[in-house]
Amino acid sequence: MKEDELRAEIVKFGALLYGRGLAHGSAGNLSVKQEDGTILVTPTNSSLGFLSPGQISKVSAEGIHLAGDPPSKEAFFHLAVYQERPEASAIVHLHSTHAVALSCLCHEDTSDVLPPLTAYQIMRIGRLPLLPYFRPGDRKLADAVRQIAGGHKAMLLANHGPIVSGKSLQDAVHAYEELEETAKLVFLIGDRPVSRLTCEAIADLNEAFPN
Repeated sequence: MKEDELRAEIVKFGALLYGRGLAHGSAGNLSVKQEDGTILVTPTNSSLGFLSPGQISKVSAEGIHLAGDPPSKEAFFHLAVYQERPEASAIVHLHSTHAVALSCLCHEDTSDVLPPLTAYQIMRIGRLPLLPYFRPGDRKLADAVRQIAGGHKAMLLANHGPIVSGKSLQDAVHAYEELEETAKLVFLIGDRPVSRLTCEAIADLNEAFPN
């Protein structure tokens, strides 16, 4: 896509996520990587529901602001993901209710904090590691993201929310929605006995639908 088309796509999906209640206030950010390595990212202190194409920030691969409004203060971890996942072309980071609630729980195993419940969870999200807490804007988060991003399509920031990457913005949005719905299932099921997908079922899905 051309840059103007990508800007329009960010506006479209921002409004969609806001309308579905997955984004609120000025929380969350979206980005898309262009062929030249620059990224388009939503501006700081902006609402995803009320963006215009011209507002969208353009940032170099080194993090230099090139055009548009000032970028999100979290653009640095978007860049970290792109550096570690060359196949990723888009990132969705939101503070949706159930995913954030999951990020606030204590987990014995932080390498994967979602139980394997559904096929589409495995296909679109895979394993979901939990990263330690960092205050918003703390650049040390980028180092933590780099250690995880290469092997994971999605990750969860403790007491914060998910980062989900995809081959396109639509792909990343669909994966994010799947993550939020799976987190919702976790809380709906609660402490009831649950039938998890078996290791064999997960291996079969990973072979049939590689990330």
